Amino acid sequence: MNLYLGIDFGTSGARGVVIDEEAYCIQAEVRYPFQDSTATITPKIWQEALFVLLEQIPDQLRRKIKAIAINGTSSTVLLVDAAGNPTDAPLMYNDARGSLLLEHLRSIAPPNHTVLSATSSLAKLLWMRQLPSFSEARYFLHQADWLGFLLHGQLGISDYHNALKLGYDVEELKYPEWLEKLQIPIQLPHVLTPGTPIAELRPEIMDKFGFSRDCLVCAGTTDSIAAFLASGAKLPGEAVTSLGSTLVLKLLSRTRVEDARYGIYSHRLGDLWLTGGASNTGGAVLKQFFTNAELESLSREIDASIARELDYYPLLKAGDRFPINDPNLAPRLEPRPDNPVEFLHGLLEGITRIEARGYELLQQMGADKLSRVYTAGGGAANDTWTAIRARYLQIPVVASVYTEAAYGTALLGMEGVKNSNCVTIFS
Repeated sequence: MNLYLGIDFGTSGARGVVIDEEAYCIQAEVRYPFQDSTATITPKIWQEALFVLLEQIPDQLRRKIKAIAINGTSSTVLLVDAAGNPTDAPLMYNDARGSLLLEHLRSIAPPNHTVLSATSSLAKLLWMRQLPSFSEARYFLHQADWLGFLLHGQLGISDYHNALKLGYDVEELKYPEWLEKLQIPIQLPHVLTPGTPIAELRPEIMDKFGFSRDCLVCAGTTDSIAAFLASGAKLPGEAVTSLGSTLVLKLLSRTRVEDARYGIYSHRLGDLWLTGGASNTGGAVLKQFFTNAELESLSREIDASIARELDYYPLLKAGDRFPINDPNLAPRLEPRPDNPVEFLHGLLEGITRIEARGYELLQQMGADKLSRVYTAGGGAANDTWTAIRARYLQIPVVASVYTEAAYGTALLGMEGVKNSNCVTIFS
C-alpha cells in the first residue's frame, strides 16, 4: 500500500497527515504547535517543526510514503544565500511594511494587479531590497519553497499558487515582462504546477527517518488552497471559508476575478479558478479576549437567531486586506458590553458580516453565484457560529469533508505523482 504525506504550516502550528491511495483514508496525524506568536517565529522553528513531524510518523508508515508535499501561509517569504541559509528574518503573511513601495509598484504593474497590496510577496521583496543583508541573498523563497528545499535540496523552486502574489502569470505560466523591468538582482523561483514531483528526498533525510529511496518531494501550495482541496468542494459556486487565525474565502468559479483594490485574486485550479481573498479578521481576534474554554461555553449561551446591534469590524491592529484593502483600516471593537456573551456574539457577527461582504463582492465582480459554503479551520467546530453564518449567507453552510489543510496537501502530492508517472523535474 502506497502512502502520501501532506504537511501544513499554518499560523498556529504545523501538522502532518498521511493518507493511502486506495480509500484516501487518514493513516496518521501528527502536530507541532507553535509556542510563540507569529511575529517571533523563525526559520529555525520551522525546520525544527518539520523534522519533529517526520519523526512522529510511525516507522512502518514512513517506509511506505511515496510522496511528500508542503503548504505554507501565502506570502510568507524569506531571502536565502547560495547554500539556502536565511539571510534575515522572514516576513510573515500579514506583514504590511511593503506599503512603502506601493507607489513605485503601481508605476510598473498593471492596474489593480494582485501584487498591488501591502502584503503581496512582490511588495515584500521590494522592501527587502533595502536591507543591509540583501547583498548576501541569492534566492527569494516562500515558506513552502524553503521547507521543500530542506527535504529535496533543490534551491529556487516554487509553485504557481505561492508565486501568484509575486507577480507570476498563472494564465501564461511565465513571469510577465513588466516584472522583468524591475531588474531585481536576485534569483526568482522557477515555478512549477502544484503537486509536480521535484526530486527524491536528500539521502541524509532518507537515512535519518527511514523513508524509501523512491520517496518524492513535490511542489507545494498555500494553506488556504490546501484547505479547499481537503473540503470536498468541486463544483462552480461552491466555496470554502477557512476560519483559522484569519478569515480566508475561496469560491470556485468559471471566471477569473482579479482586483487589487479589494484584495481579490484568483488561483488557477485545473480548468477552473479559485477566486477569493484573505482578511485579517478571524480567530486570532477572538483569542485576544477569550480562552478556548470560554469560547466554547459562552457560544452555547448565544441565541444565533437574533442579530446584535454591534457594528464591529474585528481586527487585532489597524489594516485589512479583503474585502476592504486598506493597511490603515482601524479596528472597531466598541462599545463593549459588560456581558461577555453579548460581546462574543457581536464579534462573531462582525466576522460573519465581513465574510458575507466578501462573497457578495466576488459575485459582483463576475464570479459564479454562491451555492454552498464548506468550512475549515478551528471555527468550523463552533455550531453557534455556523448558525449565525447560515443566517447571513442564506445558503447551506456545512463542515468540510476533511478540515485539515495537510489532508489537501497529501492529495495534491498523490495526484502529482500519479499524473507525472513519477518522472522528477530535478534529479
